[in-house]
Amino acid sequence: MSTTADISHADAPTIRSARPDDAERVFVLLKQLAASYAPDRRAFDESFAFLVDDEATSALLVAEDAAGLVIGYALTTITPLLYTNGRSAQLQELVVDNHVRGSGVGTALIEAIEAVCRDRRVSQLTVASRRSADFYERLGYRSTADFLKGAGRISAAADSYTKFVNPEFAKAAAGK
Repeated sequence: MSTTADISHADAPTIRSARPDDAERVFVLLKQLAASYAPDRRAFDESFAFLVDDEATSALLVAEDAAGLVIGYALTTITPLLYTNGRSAQLQELVVDNHVRGSGVGTALIEAIEAVCRDRRVSQLTVASRRSADFYERLGYRSTADFLKGAGRISAAADSYTKFVNPEFAKAAAGK
């Protein structure tokens, strides 16, 4: 089981908001996301610049090692929804460098995203994942739905995992 406790304090990554000078390293990490996906650099640069400056509708965090190398990132979007009685967040991307996977970096990023969500009064954080269910379930996420996405005739399914990040919203959802 991978948790932040697996990392000694000396080796624990530093989690912080992404900065413009992180773009090159985040792009390298993005290429590790899936073999079937080829990121377009021009589209990436435009989106990255927007996300670094946007605090209203997204959170882009990076993990860096003791040498200052970005070894992972997490991107979450935040939007008000009617059925969540306020803001809801969706973890869009979580990437940890292949060389440090299993060392607690992903857990540290998720915990930092959850803290951002609590600070922004988000009621729930949802994750769509087909390959990492065990990881999210160890962190307290539970399968709540299947997501289907389509672009023209192309569609793929993904399981959805949800965790209430603010205790007051979890009680309300449970009817307490």
